[in-house]
Amino acid sequence: MKRPQVQPDPAAALLEMYDEALPHVYGYLLGRSGDHALSEDLTADTFLAAVQAARNRSGSPPTVAWLVGIARHKLADHWRAIGRERRGLERLEQQEPRDDEDPWDVRLDVLRAREVLARLGEHHRAALTLRYLDGLPVPEVAEHLDRTVHATEALLVRARAAFRREYEATSDAPGTGGGRRR
Repeated sequence: MKRPQVQPDPAAALLEMYDEALPHVYGYLLGRSGDHALSEDLTADTFLAAVQAARNRSGSPPTVAWLVGIARHKLADHWRAIGRERRGLERLEQQEPRDDEDPWDVRLDVLRAREVLARLGEHHRAALTLRYLDGLPVPEVAEHLDRTVHATEALLVRARAAFRREYEATSDAPGTGGGRRR
C-alpha cells in the first residue's frame, strides 16, 4: 500500500520572497494612491490574494512583477468601489422626495429629542415611538394602539405638532445652544 505524499504548499514560495517584494508592492500602491493607510490595506489584500492565486495556479513560481500586477488589480478594484459609492451618493442627492416618504423626516438632536419625547403625553409618545423609532407603518401602529387607521393618522398629526412645539421651545431655552436648529 502506497502512502500519499504530502505536497508542499505552493504559496510557501511567497513567504520566501515576502521581504524582497513588500517594499515594491507597497511603494507601487503608495505612489499611485498617496495614502499610507490605504496602501497598507491594499498591500495586505494583495498578499492574501497572491496566496490564494498561488494555490490555484500551477507552474512558475511567483515573482515581484506578478505581485505588483495583483496590487494593480486591487487598486483598480478600490477605485471602482469608490466610484460606485460616489455615483450612488450623487443619485441619492439628485432624487426627488417620493410621495411615500414622510415629510417630517428631519435630523434632530437625539438627546433633546428623547427629552422632548419623554415630556409628551403617553398616547403621543406611543404613537411617535411606534411610527418613527420602530419604523412601523401607520396600519400596524393603529393595530398596536387598538385604534382605526384614520384615528391613528389624526393622532400622529397631533403628536407631531406637540413634539415640534416642545422641541422648538427647548431650542430657545437657556443651555440648549439657543436659537432654532434647522
